[in-house]
Amino acid sequence: MPLTAEKKTTLIEGFRVHSKDTGSPEVQIALLSERISYLNEHFRAHRKDHSSRRGLMIMVGKRKRLLDYLRRSNPESYKQVIERLGIRK
Repeated sequence: MPLTAEKKTTLIEGFRVHSKDTGSPEVQIALLSERISYLNEHFRAHRKDHSSRRGLMIMVGKRKRLLDYLRRSNPESYKQVIERLGIRK
């Protein structure tokens, strides 16, 4: 399990929009980014793990759709999220 409960709560607290927020696009993007980076490290050691690679591609696609939605609905929040996570340009 790549995300421990403590790591997940710190990510949620860092990216939440309001006090009880756990499912906003910002939080979902942050959690997906953390899982994606974990899998990238996993693939450095296990190059032939193609079933996990498929899961990674699904997560990357989901993150991309969430980022597109956030860019359309709230451009300022989109800019903040990509800056803080260090993704995109």
